[in-house]
Amino acid sequence: MLDLTTRGNFARHRRLRQSAGVRRLVQETRLSVADFVYPLFVTHGRGVRDEISSMPGQYQISLDQIGREAAELKALGVPAVLLFGLPASKDARGSEAYDDAGIVQDAVRAFKDAVPELVVITDVCLCEYTDHGHCGLIVDGEVDNDESIELLAHTALSHARAGADIVAPSDMMDGRVGAIRETLDDAGFVQTPIMAYSAKYASAFYGPFRVAADSAPQFGDRRGYQMDPPNAREALLEIQDDIEEGADIVMVKPALPYLDVLAKARQEFDVPLAAYNVSGEYAMVKAAAANGWIDGRRSTLEILTSIKRAGADIIITYHAKEAAAWLREDGA
Repeated sequence: MLDLTTRGNFARHRRLRQSAGVRRLVQETRLSVADFVYPLFVTHGRGVRDEISSMPGQYQISLDQIGREAAELKALGVPAVLLFGLPASKDARGSEAYDDAGIVQDAVRAFKDAVPELVVITDVCLCEYTDHGHCGLIVDGEVDNDESIELLAHTALSHARAGADIVAPSDMMDGRVGAIRETLDDAGFVQTPIMAYSAKYASAFYGPFRVAADSAPQFGDRRGYQMDPPNAREALLEIQDDIEEGADIVMVKPALPYLDVLAKARQEFDVPLAAYNVSGEYAMVKAAAANGWIDGRRSTLEILTSIKRAGADIIITYHAKEAAAWLREDGA
């Protein structure tokens, strides 16, 4: 039989790279705006649209700006937002996190009023709301796991009552997914999914986010509850436990330094898998592009494609708006 792929002793792989049309035809991984979730920071006040110094192109916005934001996301085809709140005040228990009149709860209602079909996901944590900046309650100088999960469950329930489509616990307390699932079910929210930050690492790439959310710890750090960066097998245990406790979607965070973990999770688990392209990853691209060191557009789309290729079904990214516009221009 005539061998159509080789001549002599080598294969001609370049045949399928000769034109944009052919390359698109045989493309193995297809990035889509349908993959994106856009993180957003909401705050009290009126007329607030403050650019975040560490994240060019990202803003803290007040509730009266949400209609504009929702309309823009709808026009771009971005299907979902992930909400983070900046409270009016902070205390040791993070009270506004689970206040039915809290900033995130009000933002959920505003988004659902503006564009009901937009999927609204809420970050469930205490760090933005506590005066000490940790993700749980402090007891005897330490973050107390079991005392914290009760408040986290109350927070998730208040978000569900406000109309959140998905709740997303990011605190990394043991057992919090099971506690949230039980609390939601007991209150009649059996259909509210949980997207768990299952493998969330104690990463150096969160710095710009902590400026945006005003959530830096006031003492110590989060290595006692977030995952140790050298560990991959442990991530699979965390993911497995969250699935068994009732998580509907699991997440690896950050994305780029942990693509290997993302790929292992994709091979191991047949559930929807999210990856968070975090603030530090975003800021590095923006800084390098601003200095002319890299092509910002090509670099961004290459990064997002790598996350999809590694196995992510859902990509949480601050690039969502611009990437959506670029994909539309490219006919994707």
